[in-house]
Amino acid sequence: MNATTQRVSLAQSANWTRYQPGQRAGHYESFFQRANHPARPLAFWIRYTLFSPAAQPAAALGELWAVCFNGETGQHVAVRQETPLAGCTFERARFGVQIAGAHLGPGALWGQAVSAGHTIAWDLAYTGAAAPLFLLPAGMYATALPRAKSLVGLPLAVYNGALVVDGEAIAIENWVGSQNHNWGARHTDLYAWGQVAGFDNAPDSFLELATARLKLGPVWTPPMTPIVLRHQGQEFALNSLWQTLRARGTFDYCTWRFRSTTPAIGIEGTLSAPREAFVGLAYRNPPGGVKHCLNTKLAACELTITRPAGARELLRTQQRAAFEILTDDRDHGIPIAA
Repeated sequence: MNATTQRVSLAQSANWTRYQPGQRAGHYESFFQRANHPARPLAFWIRYTLFSPAAQPAAALGELWAVCFNGETGQHVAVRQETPLAGCTFERARFGVQIAGAHLGPGALWGQAVSAGHTIAWDLAYTGAAAPLFLLPAGMYATALPRAKSLVGLPLAVYNGALVVDGEAIAIENWVGSQNHNWGARHTDLYAWGQVAGFDNAPDSFLELATARLKLGPVWTPPMTPIVLRHQGQEFALNSLWQTLRARGTFDYCTWRFRSTTPAIGIEGTLSAPREAFVGLAYRNPPGGVKHCLNTKLAACELTITRPAGARELLRTQQRAAFEILTDDRDHGIPIAA
């Protein structure tokens, strides 16, 4: 199968569930939506997840996660609710997810989650015409490695509807974000993940990137930094294995710097957010243990694009970037909210 055929096939099945019912191999799989208010520092993130611990298929669960980020008050509300897998549906030959009374499919999602005294309910429609975006080369989605896969089912999705956060209704009117799908046998050992669904000065451009390290026994791999940028009607996929190793990506708990260059384009930038913009989440790992996800959807991003002739272009967003870090570290200082 050539690369074009692989991309077409993958696009058709982008949101089909990869989990096979009853499998003994550990597995996690998430379908998440996120979007930002057009002008204010407000955002939501809603995640429909399947979690199956290794060698314990009877313990598999459906999980609903939701976070409402409010950069105006500094108060972010996070919830997580579990349902036995018998009460869930994850479709394997079409896009459809149901966890208890919450549903997700093409163009719509609705439901609610309750935990730790908080409730978030949602009733949302979303639209968009962009093709799926693949952070990895298309052929790697069918291989054993990397164990974690990620794609954007609908970049630049536009959301309308309502959230209700602890009884307070929030109107969602033309918030822009994305619908996403990821899965794997285990979480990546250490990573930063980022996304910009429209820059302040380039609203039709979309950026997806990560910096990841794997632990093979006692040895850590070098950082690998895949970057995919859609800008001015072109897609620049700097995501081959060799290119991700040549690229540079370094991050701490508030700032991430990255750079990748090819003969066709240079992409360099930063993602950053203050510590108070992050919410801490506890992700169980299928082989065992718990990872901490430090999650914000209110980050800033500055991106410099360099062309072969030396022309430079600066894209920026003040508060619309997604920035997540997954780590085993427990000294990050960000409270775990769900």
